[in-house]
Amino acid sequence: MASRILSTGARAVTSATPALRTVHIVRTVRTVRTFQTSAARLDAVAAPLPARKPIGALRGGLFGFFFGTTLAGGGVYYYALQEYKASNELLTEDIYALQNAVDRLSKYVGTLEEKMETLERKKK
Repeated sequence: MASRILSTGARAVTSATPALRTVHIVRTVRTVRTFQTSAARLDAVAAPLPARKPIGALRGGLFGFFFGTTLAGGGVYYYALQEYKASNELLTEDIYALQNAVDRLSKYVGTLEEKMETLERKKK
């Protein structure tokens, strides 16, 4: 088993010492390189990710609950404030309309009283 020719184009060479009998494969010149990369890419060392302090389940749950409650409360407050403003504007318009109606009715009653007084004077 001095040497063998492999089908891949490589030659197997056995070591000289009979006790170790390892096989070394020597590549031939015709080998095609399938993977290429630049030297700068090979020299780049991946930066380690920053250490994160794990948030425990209890702390995370409480934080999520309070955050959700705060958001929901803010949404309800905003909705209630908008509804309050809308109802307040409608109520103010109704009050002004009622005030105008009372003023017109007061003027009408005043003119009726004047006409009644003039009719009573003519009768006497």
